[in-house]
Amino acid sequence: MSKQKNSWLLAVALCVAVGSLAGCSSKDDELNEYIADTKKEPGGRVEPLPELKPYESYAYESASMRSPFMPGGSSGSASGPRPDNRRNREFLEQFSLDTLRMVGTLRLQDRTYGLVKTKDGLVHRVSVGAYLGQAEGKVTEITPSKISVVELVPDGVGGYMERPAALALNN
Repeated sequence: MSKQKNSWLLAVALCVAVGSLAGCSSKDDELNEYIADTKKEPGGRVEPLPELKPYESYAYESASMRSPFMPGGSSGSASGPRPDNRRNREFLEQFSLDTLRMVGTLRLQDRTYGLVKTKDGLVHRVSVGAYLGQAEGKVTEITPSKISVVELVPDGVGGYMERPAALALNN
């Protein structure tokens, strides 16, 4: 009887082993089926890589071109207006033009003067050709209602340009 019992146990163990292997193979079957289905689908189109243009070197010849490191070129802006660094500065050039106020005019011996008030309350007399403001402002005309000024301001490329400005009479 022990032989029968052993064979019966062996048969049960064999069934359990086959059952567990069958369970594992079903997962592999699903994976194999998914792979087969995916292979049956039409493949997507891959765009070709863009064509690369060959690098072209550039030889910079400094003798015939402006310097890329200097504003306005290698020679700068020699032409055009320039501030006169040798000129003695006038008293009203220490004030910003927007802090100066025209308060009137004065006529003495056939000359017209503009009366300019500074922020400290003092009134100064200016004539055509005088300088005022911090941007090399030169008085060009004095009328009863305004003092016309031409300022010399940087143009952004190494030179200077003239810019008109005016002080209007404050009432």
